[in-house]
Amino acid sequence: MASIIVNPQRTMRSDESFFLRAAIAMALVIAAGFSLQLAAGRSSFSAPLLVHAHAIVFMGWMVIFLLQNVFAITANAAMHRRLGWIATGWVVAMVALGGMVTTAIARRGEVVFFFQPQHFIVFGFVGLLFFAGLTIAAIAMRRRTDWHRRLHLCATSMLLSPGIGRLLPMPLLQPWAFEATFAAALIFPAIGVMSDIRRNGHAHPAWRWGIGSMIVSLLLIEAISFGPMGGAIYTMVTAGSPGAEVPALEFAPSPFS
Repeated sequence: MASIIVNPQRTMRSDESFFLRAAIAMALVIAAGFSLQLAAGRSSFSAPLLVHAHAIVFMGWMVIFLLQNVFAITANAAMHRRLGWIATGWVVAMVALGGMVTTAIARRGEVVFFFQPQHFIVFGFVGLLFFAGLTIAAIAMRRRTDWHRRLHLCATSMLLSPGIGRLLPMPLLQPWAFEATFAAALIFPAIGVMSDIRRNGHAHPAWRWGIGSMIVSLLLIEAISFGPMGGAIYTMVTAGSPGAEVPALEFAPSPFS
């Protein structure tokens, strides 16, 4: 019987190559989504300063994620570690700014028409918390690079929905617009699973935790959004603002109707 010899160095190199390609593809999805809206005239640079700060910080995360994969494949461990500590602080800014922008949009009563305002608030907050949780787990597992990079990819996948949503026909996907973008974001971890199986014959257990956490976040979002807790959150967030007058679980009229 012939034996199969697995070269660990070759396997690791193949692993790093996959994650670099995935990071490039994810960055391109975000860039394409926002560029398309800008070119179509549906986005502009006249947005409030808070929105610009939010965009810069979230785009900055995609740059950090891409660079970390570049440093990994080029064996630049020193730069990888330094940028990793910057990324740790960056997550705090992302959660803060993401929460502030979500709150500001809801309070102004300007939630886009294919999302229900109450659902929008909940998936904005819960998604950020799960992103932060997966990122913290990835940082804690930084000495186990196989876990580290897979958890990071799942965490960053949770940020892709806004970019993906700008590429999809969101008005046609109502009332499942959010769920559609979430399902699309799962494509990257799913490709990671298939890539593992192709290279190693089995999927790494980190995918179960990462993808499992993403699915738990979706179930939690749906349970909270359409229950008493979602109503209480919406009332608290929009109290004393124009958003309080907006029906929490109704879609705004479509500008195309």
